[in-house]
Amino acid sequence: MPKLSVIVPFCNVQRYASDTLRSLRLNARSEFEFILVDDHSQDETPAIVERAAEDLSQVASVRFIRRNENGGIAAARNSGLDVARGEYLTFLDGDDWLAPGYLGRLVTAIEELGCDFVRTDHVQATARARTVHRVPLGPRGEVLNPREAILPAERSTAVDYPYSWAGAYHRRLLEKGLLHFDADLRTAEDRPWIWKLHREAESFAVLSLLGVFYRRGVATSLTQIGDVRQLDFIRAFDQVIEETAADPEADRLLPKAVRTYCAIIAHHLAEIDKFEPGVARQFRTMSGAAMARMPQDLLTDVLDTMDLARASRLRRLRRRGTTPKVAA
Repeated sequence: MPKLSVIVPFCNVQRYASDTLRSLRLNARSEFEFILVDDHSQDETPAIVERAAEDLSQVASVRFIRRNENGGIAAARNSGLDVARGEYLTFLDGDDWLAPGYLGRLVTAIEELGCDFVRTDHVQATARARTVHRVPLGPRGEVLNPREAILPAERSTAVDYPYSWAGAYHRRLLEKGLLHFDADLRTAEDRPWIWKLHREAESFAVLSLLGVFYRRGVATSLTQIGDVRQLDFIRAFDQVIEETAADPEADRLLPKAVRTYCAIIAHHLAEIDKFEPGVARQFRTMSGAAMARMPQDLLTDVLDTMDLARASRLRRLRRRGTTPKVAA
């Protein structure tokens, strides 16, 4: 069994794939397994990955998967998870990169702690600018209860840091069905994923370890595209609300889920011009319907405790009286 499986989806990232693959080569060990998944790219990405895979296979186990149709990053990650054999698993996106030796330090840390999963800080790279983004949790290097890290509702917590590639996960989580993503979601696929992980895993820790470089501003990234796929965050958070409502501690956890959902809607309302006009109209309709589906007492409490600007936007949307039937 490999010590670590690294799942890397690629899609139309020919400009950046070589940097990503070079960083994998600088992290390679014989006990590591690299699973490179091309999500039906339409540029030169597959050829770049295939050439690099030959070189990488000299120092590590490599599997190159070419998907017959584009399914999105969730489906591509799932393709990697389906064949992963490692004791531990991690992810990297095909336009990001790792610092040399990072993966070795990551594996050493999770082995020493003996927990279900670990989370790490990361460096956001926008053009030449570099900004460190930290897991919003104080204790470092301590094994903690993931469920407790969901709260408090009024602050940014571990579930607000959903990046799957910022950490490592023990195989037992895969066997429990906690690592696969909802393949129907083209964006925000990591939101239900991180909530489920924190509700159902037994232990985790946050590491003071930097080594993942997350590239922002990539033209092909869905975070940069204002089309209808961006609205998948509504289905993603509907799933968070539904699953959390079924939790034995729903009364304790739901306020956080509702508050986060509202904060994301308010964020998109403030940047509504980024959407195509038709998508903007659909966003308002779907968001109004989403608010109508939320537990109304909780929603009122959340709006009463939010800052004035966001609360005002959300109250106007709520007053539209959009029903779930209209949104459909």
